Amino acid sequence: MSSVLIKNAILINEGEKKEADLLIKGEYIEKIGLGLSAESADRVIDAAGSYLMPGIIDDQVHFREPGLTHKGNIATESRAAVGGGVTSFMEQPNTNPQTVTIERLEEKMAIAARTSFANYSFKFGGTNDNLEELKRLDPKACSGVKLFLGSSTGNMLVDDEKVIESIFSNTNMVISAHCEDEETIRKNLEYYKEKYGDDIPIGLHPVIRSHEACYLSSSRAIALAKKTGARLHVFHLSTAVETGLFDNSIPLKDKKITAEVCTHHLWFNDQDYADKGTLIKWNPAVKGEKDRLALWAALLDDRIDVLATDHAPHTLEEKQNPYTKAPSGGPLVQHTLNAMIQKHKEGVISMEKLVEKMCHSPAILFDVEKRGYLREGYFADLVLVDPNKSYTVSKDNIAYKCGWSPFEGVTFDSVVTHTFVNGHLAYENGKFSEEQHGKRLTFER
Repeated sequence: MSSVLIKNAILINEGEKKEADLLIKGEYIEKIGLGLSAESADRVIDAAGSYLMPGIIDDQVHFREPGLTHKGNIATESRAAVGGGVTSFMEQPNTNPQTVTIERLEEKMAIAARTSFANYSFKFGGTNDNLEELKRLDPKACSGVKLFLGSSTGNMLVDDEKVIESIFSNTNMVISAHCEDEETIRKNLEYYKEKYGDDIPIGLHPVIRSHEACYLSSSRAIALAKKTGARLHVFHLSTAVETGLFDNSIPLKDKKITAEVCTHHLWFNDQDYADKGTLIKWNPAVKGEKDRLALWAALLDDRIDVLATDHAPHTLEEKQNPYTKAPSGGPLVQHTLNAMIQKHKEGVISMEKLVEKMCHSPAILFDVEKRGYLREGYFADLVLVDPNKSYTVSKDNIAYKCGWSPFEGVTFDSVVTHTFVNGHLAYENGKFSEEQHGKRLTFER
């Protein structure tokens, strides 16, 4: 059983920042303390000046396999994730075929078992007609249920109110929801298509996928969750007005209704469309500066519980289509940690709060077993970050299969130097291990 001793690191964990050593033995964290003996380890890493934090648990990614693998696949995108400190992911059901049966869910698990560099689970997709299948789902089989209450994903749209209420009433698992009102978006899109045809100016994206569309859908879902007692998690908030729907008066472990915000809604605003164009076309849309600041405020005061990526790669060729044909989404797992540390350096967020929102909170919310913390006996999913080095994002260092990033040209003043997945050194100083050590996530339910 191999062992690694990380010496003199700045541990960031459970609201504290302190210098300590950490011993990895096999797949687990064996010991945390000061002055641990190097004689007990096969390898010693001197991490003086570097942050040591739990591996990130990303609760929302789209890795495109099966069926859309020209954009990315579980192997390529989990590899990129590890390079960005993401050691566990929860992938979404809008692949081809969609993950809307238990058989399809297990097929994806089997692919990941063969090819994933990071730990994995997959959301089960609710539809207008698979309630009986959903009722058969073992709560320990996957991270939760995903509902698309907006038009992002074609025939995965769940728009039958009776079905939605039945799903809310028939599962104790976390229901993660994409909330945008389909009718509002459709009317807005028709208006601008009449005016511009397919080549609608990208700056109108947040007008088409409006504040009203987001709030209508989110507020309706929350009202239904309160009525049925369902466990609701609202994905990727994008508006200031929605933040008022959420509570920070009780601990996360006791919340029934929670929220997430994503990297792009915290970094970009609607002024960036002029430069970035469809590269920052997401659903829900990146909106105004007032919204961006309100999302930060809600994240910091715990109305928003989780920070994730919504990593969703498309090819550059696809993104360069006219507005109505350019798909929404972009690749983010490799660069989110650096982006958030940049905000820490700007004084926006503490490292302790960053670790809480990206590591601890997803573990609590989804009942993830033995991950998300630096604790003895927990799996050794770890990230070392040098906060005193810089690098510029370029095509030469992008690991996504799609080969581009909305952060190209940005210089980050931190570098991920080491990532451990289940005790295995999966990434070290720009080099990836070719061995896949990702495990299926397990849940304490």
